[in-house]
Amino acid sequence: MLWNKLASLLSGPDEQQAPELEIQDAIAVLLVHAAKIDGHEDESERETRDVLLKKKFELGDEELSALTQKAAELDAGAVDLYQFTSVLTRKFDQDGRKSIVRMLWEIVLADGALSDYEANFMWRVAELLGVTTRDRVALRKAVEGGLST
Repeated sequence: MLWNKLASLLSGPDEQQAPELEIQDAIAVLLVHAAKIDGHEDESERETRDVLLKKKFELGDEELSALTQKAAELDAGAVDLYQFTSVLTRKFDQDGRKSIVRMLWEIVLADGALSDYEANFMWRVAELLGVTTRDRVALRKAVEGGLST
């Protein structure tokens, strides 16, 4: 009996018992993280994040506030991005995952600058989502093109 208990502790929690993160929460965490990855949350990044979340999930102001607060708490308690991206890779096809990468580009480029932290974040998230380097770069160029017009 002691061995069974020890084995269950070492094997970690049963995946059936761990609640699955909601798609909305996973996307919101990535967007919240993107807005502050460079060490400060620029107003233009925050506004872009909020517009994207409102549009994607058809949220009102109160719902948006609750979602971004929850996402910030989840982000603060996270040790990595995999727990969020893994939900999205299971739930979205390639086009859906590319649309998430595009949203992230819109946020990190909203202030007109791309820091090394933001570039690294974009590379990591795209890789975790299974978005190719070619697609990641094409999405960046598309967003940059849209921002300059």
